[in-house]
Amino acid sequence: MTIKKRASTHTKMAVKTVSSALVLSLALSQCSQESPTNSVVEVSDPAVSDQAPPADMANPLLQASGLPYDMPAFDRIRNEHYLPAYEQAMQINQAEIQAIATLEDEPNFDNTIVAMERAGEDLSRVARIFNNVNGAHTNPEMQAVQRELAPRLAAHSDSISLNDSLFQRVSAVYEQRDQLSLDPESHRLLERYYTDFVRSGAMLDEQQKDRLREINAELARLGAQFSQNVLAEVNASAVVVDTREELAGLSDAEIQAAADEARNRGLDGKYVITLLNTSGQPPLSSLENRALRERIQQTSIARGSRGGEFETTGILSDTLKLRAERAQMLGFATHADFVLAEQTAGSVQVVNDLLSGMAPVAVANARAEGAEIQRIINETEAQPFELQAWDWDFYAEKVRRERYAFDESEVRPYFELSSVLQNGVFYAAGQVFGLTFTRRHDLPTYHPDVEVWEVFDRDGQGLGIMLGDFYSRGSKRGGAWMNSYNMQSGLLGGSKVIGNHLNITKPPAGEPTLMTFDEVTTLFHEFGHVLHGLFSDVTYPRFAGTAVPRDFVEFPSQVNEMWATWPQVLENYARHYQTGERIPQELLDKVMEAAQFNEGFRTTEYLGASIIDMALHQLLPEQIPAGDQIMEFEAGVLRDAGLDYAPVPPRYRAPYFSHIMGGYAAGYYSYIWSEVLDADAVQWFVENGGMRRENGDHFRNTLLSLGGSEEAMTIYRNFAGREPDMSHMLRRRGLLNE
Repeated sequence: MTIKKRASTHTKMAVKTVSSALVLSLALSQCSQESPTNSVVEVSDPAVSDQAPPADMANPLLQASGLPYDMPAFDRIRNEHYLPAYEQAMQINQAEIQAIATLEDEPNFDNTIVAMERAGEDLSRVARIFNNVNGAHTNPEMQAVQRELAPRLAAHSDSISLNDSLFQRVSAVYEQRDQLSLDPESHRLLERYYTDFVRSGAMLDEQQKDRLREINAELARLGAQFSQNVLAEVNASAVVVDTREELAGLSDAEIQAAADEARNRGLDGKYVITLLNTSGQPPLSSLENRALRERIQQTSIARGSRGGEFETTGILSDTLKLRAERAQMLGFATHADFVLAEQTAGSVQVVNDLLSGMAPVAVANARAEGAEIQRIINETEAQPFELQAWDWDFYAEKVRRERYAFDESEVRPYFELSSVLQNGVFYAAGQVFGLTFTRRHDLPTYHPDVEVWEVFDRDGQGLGIMLGDFYSRGSKRGGAWMNSYNMQSGLLGGSKVIGNHLNITKPPAGEPTLMTFDEVTTLFHEFGHVLHGLFSDVTYPRFAGTAVPRDFVEFPSQVNEMWATWPQVLENYARHYQTGERIPQELLDKVMEAAQFNEGFRTTEYLGASIIDMALHQLLPEQIPAGDQIMEFEAGVLRDAGLDYAPVPPRYRAPYFSHIMGGYAAGYYSYIWSEVLDADAVQWFVENGGMRRENGDHFRNTLLSLGGSEEAMTIYRNFAGREPDMSHMLRRRGLLNE
């Protein structure tokens, strides 16, 4: 396979260095729709030898796999490989970083900045594989490794970012930046390194640095514990049902899946409904038994806040206090100010204004939808009752049927997973970008449910590998996300191996996987992230793929959602799984007409979570509520924002809000911010003829291929030729009063 490399004008160092904490942390934060990032990885023990030990060739994590695209050798990787691989890779990293810091030659761009960019191949590989597999198919041994490594990795990161000799070299090069005649990407790299060091505490005094090390280690430990508690409780909170009659409304396949889950848990003869990590749960739209619906909903929203071994409110409170303290040490008023300084939104006030401006209209729409649902309840129930959160989905389906004369059960037979993927997602990528896909049965995976595709570019050359991991299971965290196992850069080469994850309920053996339209849209969304990774064509690893600001990263993936409803694509994949017949035009028209149905609910639940996130991270250290006060604080935030509408709880409540313990802390607003760009970009495609290869090539060449190598909004303006217009997003969500 030929790897295309962008030409570099910089010489290679004789010493092969490994990625600094600042670079690797970004490499590990490959985005996802619903994916909190793991702790930053770097050096564990500052006292290690300066001599890099030889790689352990018996450990598959420390050697090339020999597989196409250097895909991880999952069939050879065992739990016992991770810890020694991490330890050896960190030793190598420490020695190589020390070689840069103590180099006698005067600091220049090549021997300091490029040297650090060349760093971390072993550590990056180990970290990506471990973090990705730990999220998708964890086990107690891996979780123990995560707990042990979290504070050590934080210390390793600090040993680089707080290394004064290293920072002095970076600073010396930075001071000369305007005299170095660097190309634009190199100039941006230098600026990012300097900024990253400063934001990591390089300019603090020694006493402050010691405290920062303590904070970072504790935050890493708390983050690992939070994620493990959330996963453990979502599994432990599965609802046990005694009789089949209680499951009236579910399909036969869904009931069989519940029976199989019960049998797997040693509960033969019973039924188990597993939960997702959101407040609402899919079965609530179908279950006729109101008492069971209430039990599922109440179980879901109580997670993490009811005491016991999986309690998370105390962990969250401690995390918030440490983040607030760290932000002030680094010169920012709050953690939100610290985060927003690096995002395209630019300031806390801009985000607050966006969210608060949308909230009244969204809630008004949700209340209007609730009134319609209440009408249905009053008209159809012998003993009417007041609408509650566990009733919304069930009766919203009745409103949908009344208004559009169809329900989800009519549509799902036309959304079979393999057809949606191959005749929808892959078909659209072929039409827009010229890509083709071949299923690979010869490559190992970390779980039997994972499927592998080789992706070929418009010229027929191999572009990379996509791993499709679409089913939920107890060893997998909630949500949907993309991640990278291998990354591209012109400096280091590298091929592209990318994971695409959903959490669809797996049907019984032999049954088709029939998707809701929301799941269809999510599949298109996550593939948009995959494209962002596959098309990466940058010089430096620091900017590869989805290494862009958090409030920009969701934009390209949201753009890809447009093809889910593009007539040419929809008619190609929306075929009945039994007959192969296309979805009837009448039903298709109803699906399209209903696109904004329930939008008040969706926007309100999203804004609720976003405003909770922002409120928690705008507190000063002394204002952080204790663990037993978190839920009271959350209720007050929703009340003050006008979002305290009981039938629509926030999409995530604080105790199981995994995003804000990872890469989306003070950043969950990113989805709506990215949607401003997304809706404007979709309008650009429409204005320029829609599904045309010329449009896809322009999107790829001016935006998707650039990663973070230019400022995000500059990239957008170069693509669209204009500033984004927010009205397109507001109109899409039914929030524009025209």
